[in-house]
Amino acid sequence: MTETVRSIVEDRGAAGRVVRVEIDRPPLNFAGPREIAALTEAIRRAAADASLRALVLTGAGARAFIGGADVEIMVGFDGKAAEAYIRSLSGLCAALRDCPAPTIARINGHCIGGGLEVAAACDLRIASTNGKFGMPEVKLGIPSVIEAALLPRLIGWGRTAELVLLGENVTAEAIDRWGFLNVLVAPTELDRAVARAIDALLAAGPEAVRRQKALMRRWEDAPLKDAIEAGVDAFARSYETEEPRRMMRAALDALEARRRRGN
Repeated sequence: MTETVRSIVEDRGAAGRVVRVEIDRPPLNFAGPREIAALTEAIRRAAADASLRALVLTGAGARAFIGGADVEIMVGFDGKAAEAYIRSLSGLCAALRDCPAPTIARINGHCIGGGLEVAAACDLRIASTNGKFGMPEVKLGIPSVIEAALLPRLIGWGRTAELVLLGENVTAEAIDRWGFLNVLVAPTELDRAVARAIDALLAAGPEAVRRQKALMRRWEDAPLKDAIEAGVDAFARSYETEEPRRMMRAALDALEARRRRGN
């Protein structure tokens, strides 16, 4: 059987590893049960690597990130099969959200239905202007569910209602204005934009970045007082390692060097 999901590991030496997970199922990288299972396994395997600094999720080719669920399979579901399928897709999203290192959705075309939910589960979304975004489930007789619940936090209730109730696709420029994307670039600039994000992550403290992502997850659900207290604890615990002192000293040394040069 043809492989539809592959992982590419880039070893950056002392800086750590960057993993690219790619779905390759022409024409639009539809996510059937086999693809969802393989993507989830690849993400969890990467997440277990303590040297992981960033995970990039993308679709092969220029036409699609993930073009949605496989309707040819879904049309034959009964209630039990439907629940198993949607739980597996939510499990894929959970694997991204639970990954201790930042995850980047490299969106290179259609990002529809389940694909948009997977993108929402990533920490950063970098897209090309040829992207198409939508939640068409109501046009197929089903509601938008699982990680669609993240959308109000990302784009607000009004725009979420527009996506999930009307079921219409929108352009990359529109969803960027709504606040869903972190970066929007021309297709020829997509890889450079992803590389810039990775370089910024690698320049930061690896433990600090992991602590920051974990805190962001706490901020989602905790009352404000608890979220602040969690931050105080994370700040203090960061000094149990040498990372703050090492990086602060390097920053001070660089500042002093610039001062001596008159900059």
